[in-house]
Amino acid sequence: MNKAIENLVETQAFAMKVRPKVGGFPYLAEAFRAAGITRNLWSLPSCQSVYYTKYGAVVQQGSSLIPDGMSEIAKFNKEALIRALRADQEGKSTFSEFLKSSWEAGVVGYDVDFMRRTVTYYGVLGESYVEEYPAVDLGSEN
Repeated sequence: MNKAIENLVETQAFAMKVRPKVGGFPYLAEAFRAAGITRNLWSLPSCQSVYYTKYGAVVQQGSSLIPDGMSEIAKFNKEALIRALRADQEGKSTFSEFLKSSWEAGVVGYDVDFMRRTVTYYGVLGESYVEEYPAVDLGSEN
């Protein structure tokens, strides 16, 4: 296993350990940031995730949201996306449910910038919605 993958795997395990069940994304993001992971690009519906790390880039492939291999892309719906975000932040959905709800809201990808603490969600026609997330202290969670 190369250093970039090893670092990502270790960081993901640590982040899952320290993040609270409700409102956990900022903790996950801060763990990535502290480990030198600067950015995470998600492509929906393929659920491909690319991480930019201090050791190089890593791709992680998830399960597609469209089992039949072809689907119409929904019109970007900012309000539906925000509902999906809030449900996830309140612990009312799983990550898989969040991804599915985002896709149904017309999101074709999103970009997590761990240095700026922002997530930008994109529609197929270039529409976007940016959400900031707070800095957290991982030291108080161990």
